[in-house]
Amino acid sequence: MQEFDRVLNGTDKAVFNLRALYGSFGYKKYRMSKFEKYDLYAKNKDFLVSDNVITFTDTDGTLLALKPDVTLSIIKNGRDGGGIEKVYYNENVYRVSKGTKSFKELMQVGLECFGDIDDYCISEVLYLAVKSLDAVSDDYLLLISDLDLINEVLSATGLSDLGAKRVISYLAEKNAHGIYSVCKEENIDEQKAELLKKLVTVYGDADKVLTELVSIDLGEKVKISVCKLQKIISALDSWGVKDKVKIDFSVVSDINYYNGIVFKGFVSGVPSSVISGGQYDNLMKKMKRKDGAIGFAVYLDELEKLVSKNAEFDVDVAIEYADGADVSAVIKSVKEQGKSVFASKSIPDNLTYKTFIKL
Repeated sequence: MQEFDRVLNGTDKAVFNLRALYGSFGYKKYRMSKFEKYDLYAKNKDFLVSDNVITFTDTDGTLLALKPDVTLSIIKNGRDGGGIEKVYYNENVYRVSKGTKSFKELMQVGLECFGDIDDYCISEVLYLAVKSLDAVSDDYLLLISDLDLINEVLSATGLSDLGAKRVISYLAEKNAHGIYSVCKEENIDEQKAELLKKLVTVYGDADKVLTELVSIDLGEKVKISVCKLQKIISALDSWGVKDKVKIDFSVVSDINYYNGIVFKGFVSGVPSSVISGGQYDNLMKKMKRKDGAIGFAVYLDELEKLVSKNAEFDVDVAIEYADGADVSAVIKSVKEQGKSVFASKSIPDNLTYKTFIKL
């Protein structure tokens, strides 16, 4: 199936497919207000895709904001409890679009899993992220990383807090030279510096990466983290999607909010990630929640680029009929095409089409 056929009706069809997918795994639809108190976003600006927020004053003087994010609202309005809670959403958010650099109303789809998060929960969310990519494209890839493993490696090297932050920024850039320069400045021995550089140079096929990590003298705590990552990869193998997942430690997120597994999803034809997610227990703690959490968002504004790129023409056939033409004859001509058709007395100048028919 061609990519354009799979998103033939644009993001509306993508939303329908994703809602059906999440519902089939027991995720319940979550609905919320269009706005929240601005204070919620002001305290967590680093968590947002963009720190630009549309604000307005309520009748009682309270400063409100059109919500730029869904996850923060779900956490704020939720309650800790036993077991696992699974929700999905498709809500409009209001934020600066990556493409236009101006505010847009965007449909955001995603899911969240709260509670006593275990390996199954993590693997299920990763599986649904893979299937979300599969729902909109034939050519896709999910890149996963492990912040706990990265932090254990950083801790084992003895870097300062500032040095660790710099290394993480260089890791995101895949800049091995930058990492080495930080190690040199902080007098980190060669063996430990090489271990840090491995986080940049070791990536790709999950089995290959894990085999290489296991063969390195990482220290006991790092080995435990590698073992945990192995279990997740094994679970993805059981789901049958391991070949669509690659390990890439340059996928990092703000450690003030995220922990453990983090990931980004990509589809061919779109330069930036269309899915982003991970475990965010740290954000839960910051918002006075005891539960663990993992989830992801699908950026439909990025998928629109895929639709526009693959849609060479607005319609396959443009049919122009004369004023007073027999309606039955026009309908017959439209039905005969069996394709996407625009029929009118006059064809707009900005409409693109493969074939033109004049009745």
